[in-house]
Amino acid sequence: MAKILVIRLSAIGDVAMTVPVIHSLATQYPQHQITVLSRNNMSALFKEMPTNVSFWGADIKGHHRGIQGLNRLYQELKAEGFDYIADFHDVLRTQYLRLRFRLAGKKVAHIHKGRKEKKQLTRKENKVKRPLASSFQRYSDVLKELGFPVSLTFQSIYGEGKGDLSSLLSITGEKGTCRWIGMAPFATHAGKIYPLEKMKEVMARLSVLPNVKIFLFGGGPKETSILSEWAEQCPSTLCIAGKLKWAEELTLMSHLDVMVSMDSSNMHLASMVHTPVLSIWGATHPYAGFMGWKQPDTYAIQTEMECRPCSIFGNKPCHRGDYACLHGISPELIVERIESFLS
Repeated sequence: MAKILVIRLSAIGDVAMTVPVIHSLATQYPQHQITVLSRNNMSALFKEMPTNVSFWGADIKGHHRGIQGLNRLYQELKAEGFDYIADFHDVLRTQYLRLRFRLAGKKVAHIHKGRKEKKQLTRKENKVKRPLASSFQRYSDVLKELGFPVSLTFQSIYGEGKGDLSSLLSITGEKGTCRWIGMAPFATHAGKIYPLEKMKEVMARLSVLPNVKIFLFGGGPKETSILSEWAEQCPSTLCIAGKLKWAEELTLMSHLDVMVSMDSSNMHLASMVHTPVLSIWGATHPYAGFMGWKQPDTYAIQTEMECRPCSIFGNKPCHRGDYACLHGISPELIVERIESFLS
């Protein structure tokens, strides 16, 4: 039996994208023990893993903070006797950890993020606009380098089924023949967020459709406040932001008929439970390799523009100053795409 340590500390969407790869690794190499190292709050993403997968939470802001904390974390991990180290992150913290493991004689491999290709894809002039390797492929390449090639066969954290909704019925109600739509209108950066007034119009149009219920997903006080106000103004709409734990949100997502999201963590979370996701893209682009797991390119709603994409993460200012890539997508188009799923 080998002991494999997989490291990916953040962000939520990137950690979620490790799930199909680690699940595939675990099922195809059941004789080996796999440990996932990530931030403490990511543990819910790995609760439905095969029994040979365990989670190790790093307290980056506390016990494992700074160089002394990293040395402490390394000593704790070293005591576990890992044979292979798969660095899915390749940032200063993980580079330091894998250096220590390499010096200790362990076999180490790390992700190649394709920074040069991504720079060519997003530069203002002379873009090289072509699909790049997905994060799923880049993660699996790390495992292959370690000697564990995997076939990415993952479907859902719930296998061929769905999460157990029974404990949430007091909040969600029975589904029956009702069609459930999830809406997650927020993202970390402005270049990824569809104009809220337009998204509110989308929600209002959907809320009056017969036999439809809308669930609004978000996090943090500001988002929760906005979504709660929307839910009060529209029929058949429920704000679940702040009401459910991550594991419960995943359960609910598995019962949705469709999720509508930005290029955000919610796209990846819904993808993990085999729910179709209509994703809205602005400054970013599926070509960068961050499309949700097994979500077809046709599920991406976007406006083709010469300046797109201008950013990998959506965090750069708009060259034009008007985010026409997002404003150019009409609410009617989004509603039409959603209705095609419901029909």
